[in-house]
Amino acid sequence: MKNYGIHLLVLSHVFSMPKLKQRCTVDLIQFMTTGNVVDVLHLAKLCDAPNLYFKCVKLVTNNFEAVKETEGWKLLHKHDPCLEVDLIRLNKEQESRKKRGEKHREEQKLFVQLSEAVQCLKHICTEGCTNVASYDVEITGRPCTKFSTCQALQGLIKHFTTCDRRLERGCRSCKSMWKLFRLHSCICINQEACKVPLCKKYQLIAEKENKEGATRWKLIVGKVASTMAMSSLQLLRTRRDEVIRNARVEEEEDELRESSNWWTNAIACFRCI
Repeated sequence: MKNYGIHLLVLSHVFSMPKLKQRCTVDLIQFMTTGNVVDVLHLAKLCDAPNLYFKCVKLVTNNFEAVKETEGWKLLHKHDPCLEVDLIRLNKEQESRKKRGEKHREEQKLFVQLSEAVQCLKHICTEGCTNVASYDVEITGRPCTKFSTCQALQGLIKHFTTCDRRLERGCRSCKSMWKLFRLHSCICINQEACKVPLCKKYQLIAEKENKEGATRWKLIVGKVASTMAMSSLQLLRTRRDEVIRNARVEEEEDELRESSNWWTNAIACFRCI
């Protein structure tokens, strides 16, 4: 099959032998390399072997630069330019999909960081933490175990309260803090009782903004809010699974305890007899 698989594929197609054709298709997929993939691809197209054709296209798009240097590609350029154009188009589409996927992953990572920062800000202002707390909450003095960014955010809050350029919004750190306050204000559902500074003020500012900026900001807020909701659901599922596992462990321990007591009682009865 390694030496004559291509010839057998042609014969099986010409003489309508589907079982041999299927066997050739499976084996040729295993023997494909960047050196012969163009020849196998052209043959799969002529012999109506869609599975083999798909595997060849995948191998070409994944190793496009190496395949372009082979003799098969040069022959393809001369004798079948339409197939060459299709392969180039598929390679560009795959590269664009990869770029979109990378961009989407980076955006999701950013939204996760923003949602964690919003939750951490609420935690600091409501519960208090190591070095920062609201006026009616005592500072714990213990390192925070809830959020990995808590120490950095506390340092940012301290800088925000003492920075001379805070009111001008000229400092980069203060700009980040203003945006975080604004993001929390848009997500907060209990602004009357919220302890986070400027929570209610930003609601009034949002009403005076232009429509273009407001639309873009609402899009960011919606994505951060959905990320927070998904993380909350994931946390609830994790806790539920832990409760179920603990319940199963307790049931197994109870069953073992009951069986142990049964055997103990049986042995005691046997000794009495």
